[in-house]
Amino acid sequence: MKNTLLTLMIAAGTISPVAVAAQYKEPEKKDKQEIFYPQVSFDSLQAKKMLARGSATIKGVAFTKAKDKNWGLKMGKRILANQIRVVLLPVTPYFNAWYQLRKEKENTRKRRYVYLSNEAYRYRLEAITNSSGEFTFPEMKPGTYFLQGFLPYTQNGYYHEYTGAAYNGYNRTNYYELKQYSVNHEDRIEAFVEVKENGEIVNVKLH
Repeated sequence: MKNTLLTLMIAAGTISPVAVAAQYKEPEKKDKQEIFYPQVSFDSLQAKKMLARGSATIKGVAFTKAKDKNWGLKMGKRILANQIRVVLLPVTPYFNAWYQLRKEKENTRKRRYVYLSNEAYRYRLEAITNSSGEFTFPEMKPGTYFLQGFLPYTQNGYYHEYTGAAYNGYNRTNYYELKQYSVNHEDRIEAFVEVKENGEIVNVKLH
């Protein structure tokens, strides 16, 4: 009788269900992920020296192409990187260790990530593309650099949605309606670039 009365009081709003304590509470699942860092010392003096002012220029265009839904290959027209941030990092021994570790360990589906240390990431240059995907890094010294950007785009398409069927004697006719879909993507675009001498202009495609 007490349990019936309590249930009626909760249903009527006299007692809040939150106020009733449970004997057991299921814990929330943790968002499990693995993070790796290079096991190599970072030389900040070397990175700072590589990013000192020179007289060379890196000019580039950043773009991607939509992936074909059947083959997974990038095909079709260029999708230009409009107003995205391009990061330039000096290729040091620490960077090489990070890049190799990323090839070995990174798996975003399994939530495995490989990061640069905060100190290493501070030693970078940044540029913003224009609407044509163009960007420039002026006053560069000879050396090898790594460029990276993240390019968002929307892929549109059409599909036939089944809406029902009709029967005419022994024949069946299926009916479909043409529907449009949109899928948002973000491609990581990267490239290595080498500046061989002061004063030169190096052109690069970032895709």
